[in-house]
Amino acid sequence: MIEGRAWFGPATEAIVALLRQVPDDRLDAPAPCSDWDVRTTVNHVIFWNGRAATAAAKRKPVGPEEDHDFTAEPGWADRFAEQAAATARAWDDADAWTGNTSLSGAEPGMPAPTIGSMVIGECVVHGWDIATALGLEPDFDPGLVQYAYDGLVGIADMGRKHGAFGPEVAVPEDAPLLDRLIGMSGRDPNWKP
Repeated sequence: MIEGRAWFGPATEAIVALLRQVPDDRLDAPAPCSDWDVRTTVNHVIFWNGRAATAAAKRKPVGPEEDHDFTAEPGWADRFAEQAAATARAWDDADAWTGNTSLSGAEPGMPAPTIGSMVIGECVVHGWDIATALGLEPDFDPGLVQYAYDGLVGIADMGRKHGAFGPEVAVPEDAPLLDRLIGMSGRDPNWKP
């Protein structure tokens, strides 16, 4: 529990830094996640990060649905930075990591540490998606990548079963850990726009 709490802030800061670098004229650029573009990836990150705040508080989610285009609103990156900071504060509470919760409001939910770990992993994986689509080098703390990798190991098969991840992409065992994380999530770490 403490380990997840320690990585929520750095994961949030990393994804905020990447989203602040997304130029409006690149929102329709292709992204490595299936048939998504940068806009779809950014909207996915913003939507689920907001849902994570209510999950930390064990409340049912409110607000726009997943098809909402946050990037159509002026100042979307600044608003996301505020939202993400609030979400990180919510998950800094030890109670957020206890019991069951849900990102969708479905009952009975899943263990809160699994949900918290999933959101941290989303920051890393989708941060990589966005950085790669824009030709940037993501700057993730190695400990954060390790935490995301360890978390994904436990849910990758479930994620594939529910369509959240594509088939695992084979990556050499001696490849950098971030590449192995990306391959496990169903992406090709050598993907280019």
